[in-house]
Amino acid sequence: MHTWLLPEYIEDVLPLEAAHVENLRSGLLDHFHQHGYQLVMPPLLEYRESLLTGTGHELDLKTFSVVDQFSGRLMGVRADITPQVARIDAHLLNRAGVTRLCYAGSVLHTLPSGFHTTREPYQVGAELYGHAGPESDLEIQQLMVTGLRRVGVRHLHLDLGHVGIFRALAKAAGCSAESEASLFAALQAKDAPDLKALVASLSAGYQQAFLALPTLYGGNEMLQRARAQLPDLPEIKAALDQLEWLADRLAGSVDECCFDLAELRGYHYHTGVVFALYTPGLSNALALGGRYDKVGEAFGRARPATGFSLDVRELAKVVAKYKPAGGVAVPYVDPLDDDEQSRALQNKVAALRAAGEMVVSRLPGAEVNAAECWCDRELVWQAGEWSIRPLQQ
Repeated sequence: MHTWLLPEYIEDVLPLEAAHVENLRSGLLDHFHQHGYQLVMPPLLEYRESLLTGTGHELDLKTFSVVDQFSGRLMGVRADITPQVARIDAHLLNRAGVTRLCYAGSVLHTLPSGFHTTREPYQVGAELYGHAGPESDLEIQQLMVTGLRRVGVRHLHLDLGHVGIFRALAKAAGCSAESEASLFAALQAKDAPDLKALVASLSAGYQQAFLALPTLYGGNEMLQRARAQLPDLPEIKAALDQLEWLADRLAGSVDECCFDLAELRGYHYHTGVVFALYTPGLSNALALGGRYDKVGEAFGRARPATGFSLDVRELAKVVAKYKPAGGVAVPYVDPLDDDEQSRALQNKVAALRAAGEMVVSRLPGAEVNAAECWCDRELVWQAGEWSIRPLQQ
């Protein structure tokens, strides 16, 4: 076996792909900045207990562990940046008002999250802290949609759910923590026989409500079915009203908007609206997010929070490939050469780079391959000056 082979689902990113990913990353961060989201850069490694605080069991199995050679304590390689940003908001910034933060960086997963996906996603996201109303949920979802439109995603399908509906049912039905966990697992697995067996001991009304959840998927008409089939609990009415309010305001910005009341992703830390954004060409969601009002509690401040994240490397698969602007190939010049032609060349190169052009020097004895160096023009000396012309191969 070759020692230089990479582990499964880990890969190098070569120049054209790297340029494509970087172009998307910078485009999204520029978009976030224009909406008032401030960039933070959490560390790649933290003590494991800090890294997983407030996330329930969601990240435990995804997180690689290493031993810190300084302290002997167990450290984790981050599998998600969102909890780190919540820590920064709650423990370091400690602001009283609304805080908008964004981030970009690699994360590492013990196993891939889907078919043909990497174990080293490049995560980009945005989080809004300090506002509990639906307006902030709307803002974060609009930021996600407009940002993806900006970088070239054409078709967007949005699924909305609300973990408060399941929580309200479990509480009203008197489910124990153990039975609630079992119901959650059955719903996530779409296991109808198991779900039916688990609710058999409940009253008929709650049996019907839990069994209805997997069928409550669709457009606006589904909300009416949900109101008719689910118990008339204040928490459920408020959750359905919020979903309808959001969908009405997002209708013009996405191609399709549906509701999925059995979607409980992130159940252990999400507290309200959850959402997933899909686009043709990807089997998994392109972006995921939701409200998680209690995640900062372990850091001393349980601030209201909502946000989303996505993997830019997955995004790169569905956006037209980035074509770097062609550069200019120039003759090699020794910095110590002081004749008129050499000085003019150095001044011309400096001016081109100051204008944002890529300039590639022809090293002595080396060929210039246009495809490999991304050059489509060259500098030539003619009529007493350096002029640009199409690259002659």
